[in-house]
Amino acid sequence: MASSHQRLSLILLISTLLIFLFTSPSLSSSDDFSWVSVSSVDPNRVTLSVYYETLCPYCSNFIVHNLLKIFENGLISIVNLRMIPWGNAVLRPDKTFQCEHGPAECVLNTVEACVITIYPRVDMHFRFIYCVEYLALEGKQTEWASCFDRSQLGKVPIDCYTSGFGNQLELRYAEETSLLNPPHTGVPWIVVNDQPLKEDYNNFVAYVCRAYRGSNVPEVCRSFQLSIDSTADEKPISPLCYVDEDKNTTPSSPGKKILSL
Repeated sequence: MASSHQRLSLILLISTLLIFLFTSPSLSSSDDFSWVSVSSVDPNRVTLSVYYETLCPYCSNFIVHNLLKIFENGLISIVNLRMIPWGNAVLRPDKTFQCEHGPAECVLNTVEACVITIYPRVDMHFRFIYCVEYLALEGKQTEWASCFDRSQLGKVPIDCYTSGFGNQLELRYAEETSLLNPPHTGVPWIVVNDQPLKEDYNNFVAYVCRAYRGSNVPEVCRSFQLSIDSTADEKPISPLCYVDEDKNTTPSSPGKKILSL
């Protein structure tokens, strides 16, 4: 059974969603995400895939404090960034989802999947994801709907969620995550081209720089210490939310069904 605290968090989360559905928030000039930008596409870009779940603190920390830097240091110019919000969730036979941090995480995973699909430009959907994960780190994830205003996006993803289309998107992410080879053992699970970084994910910049085969080498790669040839014992271990950790036992199905809880 979900704890009373988890149920209260879910109620607040859904209440926020419903309020947002029937209001039109004005844009706030105080929250400027103009720093997120992408320059011209490099055909030799390295694919950086981030498998994550929205309420895992290690995922939030990685996105807010580490992944953000690729937009600031120019690395995004050689990166094809893919965000896959499924993580350690489990798909039940009846197509309901069991998320590691409870039903509220299922809601946020699905909303972020909708944002990624509706706003495919990475500089657009990353603004929203960054905002939600920042709030999660602050323990304010129930304020997630404010991120549409802060990231200057419309509320179409809410319609995607309530229509059940977000459910279909999550099923695709579930399948992709299940096909990882080797299987992921936790999140954040970072893959550079076809190489999983496992617990060395905080060193992802070095892996991206080494994998890049183009001529437009960003300055960060020229000056970065490529410390990925050390032995496993020498590498720092970054924490994960592991697959086998206890999960909240309340299943949820993104879309209309979860709103009836």
